[in-house]
Parts: sequence; structure tokens; C-alpha cells
Amino acid sequence: MKILLIGHGRMGQLIEKTAIAAGDTVEKIIDIDNMTDLETLGRVADVAIDFSAPAALPATAAYVRRTGTPLLSGITGLTAEQLDVFSELGAFAPVMHSANYSVGVAVFRRVLEEISEVLKPDFDIEITETHHNQKVDAPSGTAKLLLEAIDPRHEMTPVYGRQGLCGKRGEREIGIHALRGGTMAGQHTVHFFGVDEVLEITHTANSRQIFVNGALHMARKLYKLPKGRYDLQKILFGGKG
Repeated sequence: MKILLIGHGRMGQLIEKTAIAAGDTVEKIIDIDNMTDLETLGRVADVAIDFSAPAALPATAAYVRRTGTPLLSGITGLTAEQLDVFSELGAFAPVMHSANYSVGVAVFRRVLEEISEVLKPDFDIEITETHHNQKVDAPSGTAKLLLEAIDPRHEMTPVYGRQGLCGKRGEREIGIHALRGGTMAGQHTVHFFGVDEVLEITHTANSRQIFVNGALHMARKLYKLPKGRYDLQKILFGGKG
């Protein structure tokens, strides 16, 4: 697989190393110091893998529109309007965006979709996420993904942390709490608090390698697909997004 790599931070560097070790080739690397190269670059790869930053999305989107290069994006911290761009890009190329490419998190999300409707009437729900002290966005993209799995119709009220005399917990409330420190790659727990019982589901990432492996696995599937926006869940468990 030939790769155009957009973003060369810690994730981008690990993607490069892992891809080369697997026999893939990285045809070109785009980072903040040469982002304007996308304006004149032709189609040089089977797939563009983007783990850069929200500010780079307009340039990446323009490149996909112009060249039809398949795009796999792992950017976090995007607004709802920015996320809509991926649907529009599906008219030009096969496109996928996910805040987390771990297979374990994909299963976590599917489990939540299955059990949340049963538990929501009688259980209070809280989400906690922990990441290293260099992470710039909070809550994490994965926490937002898990929230969407629990409340896809947006019927509940997210509360991002609590402070002071904020009153008793609301019945239709989901608390979301971000912890930052050390070198923790990522841990997410969904807590279901019932009467005299608690159910907790936790996923722990011990390194970024799991995200890299998942992203490369999905990229190898994505670039062979027809144009359209694809969902990681639906490719893993069947169907198109």
C-alpha cells in the first residue's frame, strides 16, 4: 500500500515506522512546515492517512476533492460542522473518520449500543477518560464516541465536570470527566450506577500502537472500496456508513 501521510507528530511517526515495517511505502509526508505542498501535489498514493490537527482539514479536503485520493482520518477535536466535511468528501473518494481505530474500542462501542437502552431508565451514567499530560483536547474524541453510542438520539444532557453547589444529579444527565497526567496512552470507563449495583466497562490502551495497527488495517480495506463515507463500525461488523 502506498501512503500519503498527513501529520508527522507522535502518531504520524509511529504510523510511518509501522507501515514501512509491514512492507508499505510512505510516498510523501505532509506536516505543518510543508502543508502548502498539498495545493500542487498530484495523486501519489493509494490512500492518505491524516493524523494532523483540525486546522489542516481544509487543505486535506481540497486535496481529496482535486485528486480523488481515499482518505482515512484520525483527527480529534473536530466540530460537528467539520465532521460533516467527511460526508461531502465521500462524493469524491472513499473516506473514513474515526476518533479511535482500536478494535477493542469498536467492540466497546457496540456493547454500549446493545445495553444502554436497557439500563438508561434505571441507572445513572458517567464517563471518565484519562490521557497523558500532552493531550490538547478534552473530553477525548473517544469519550464523545462512547457518548454517542449511549445516547444516539441526544435525549440526555451531557455535563462536563461538576463544581460547587450544582444541585443534585439530574435524571437525564450523563457526566463526562477528563483526567490528564503522566504518559497514559488512554483509558475510558463507562459507569452505570444503579440501586445497590454498579456496572463498569473499561478499555485501557497501553500504547498508541493499537491505534496505529487499527488505522493501517482499515486503510488497507478503505482504498479498495467505492466512493462514499464509511464507518469503522459498519466495516468491522458489516455494511457501509
